Amino acid sequence: MTAFPCTDPAPPVPRRPRLTPRAVPPAVTAAAPALAAYAAVRLTGLLLLCAGAALRDEDPLRRLNGRWDAVWYRRIAENGYGYEARLPDGSVHPDLAFFPLLPGLERLLAAATPIGAADAGLLVAGVSSLVAAWGIYAVGAHVAGHRTGVLLAALWGALPTGFVQWMAYTESLFTALTAWSLHAALTGRWRTAGLLAAAAGLCRPTAAALLAALAAAGAANLVAQARGGTPVGALLCRNGRLLTGMLLAPLGWLGYLAYVGVREGSPFGYFHVQADWGNHIDGGAALAGFIRDLLTGPWPSPLGGVGVCAALGLVGGLLVAAARRRQPLALFTYTCAVVALSLVGAAYFGSRPRLMTPAFPLLLPLAAAMARWPVTRTVAVAAAAALTSGIYGAVTLLGDGPP
Repeated sequence: MTAFPCTDPAPPVPRRPRLTPRAVPPAVTAAAPALAAYAAVRLTGLLLLCAGAALRDEDPLRRLNGRWDAVWYRRIAENGYGYEARLPDGSVHPDLAFFPLLPGLERLLAAATPIGAADAGLLVAGVSSLVAAWGIYAVGAHVAGHRTGVLLAALWGALPTGFVQWMAYTESLFTALTAWSLHAALTGRWRTAGLLAAAAGLCRPTAAALLAALAAAGAANLVAQARGGTPVGALLCRNGRLLTGMLLAPLGWLGYLAYVGVREGSPFGYFHVQADWGNHIDGGAALAGFIRDLLTGPWPSPLGGVGVCAALGLVGGLLVAAARRRQPLALFTYTCAVVALSLVGAAYFGSRPRLMTPAFPLLLPLAAAMARWPVTRTVAVAAAAALTSGIYGAVTLLGDGPP
């Protein structure tokens, strides 16, 4: 009798699970063209700056993170508040004029990574600019469709002052927070809008424009419901999130003003600090005087005066177009407030165009019009705008005056 060896069957070889790529969120897919267009515009500007800096044997990075306001932010990040610059004419410029969010982020990044505070400011600006472009696209697409949103993000990058979006300045960080706050308000997510506005309030003083926009939109929402016959008690209960968002929104801005007030020993301490820098509200008198001097002053520059008037006329025309298109109240209020705050102060005139950089809804009528053009014409105009913006940015950054 033949015996067969008793063997256990071999255990089954487990199959390796099939790795399937994780689906890309639809929101990212939709925003990808806008992010690509924006990045292409700003990379054009960066390449032109690098080319100009190479011709002058300069380091382009030092033009982006080592001059003007970027130096103040870096100093705050490294040493905290308390520095004052004393000018030859006896005036004093305290660093309390600069809001704390950007230097706070610079300090955190410098502590957590090998890079210094100056380069951390560039990193914050670069990442924030992409987040801002995404938020700008989201607002434009919500109001006027996908193609308008893409063009709105590209046009924002192609602003003449677009070069500051990749500097160690607050423009990109503030615009990112503002764009998403406005988008949250437009889509009824009021607590998110309030939290983002509170963060924006720690970024720069023009956050007052965002607060005004949210307050106007929220109030209009409540008034519309009240006119529908909703009792006050039910109105308040139904709109708890809206009211919470409106209460959260000013906390950052008011908190920093309170901090400066305590430091200065006056509830109006921040405004005294601004006055030390020569900044105060004059109703536009300084702007009018600047234009007058360009046209008829001792050293006139008629071409410059005409250019400034033309730029102001363009801004006014875009505001009129936005009003005629019945732009959402939050966007229109925000834009008007940013433009007003940029023009009615006695600050250094060269900074006024930069101060209007976060007013991206100003470009919405133009983006909506371009969205109806043939693709070839749209691409040609956008490319020309990117090239012009890049040349202007390179010349400005390689110059001596602050942007």
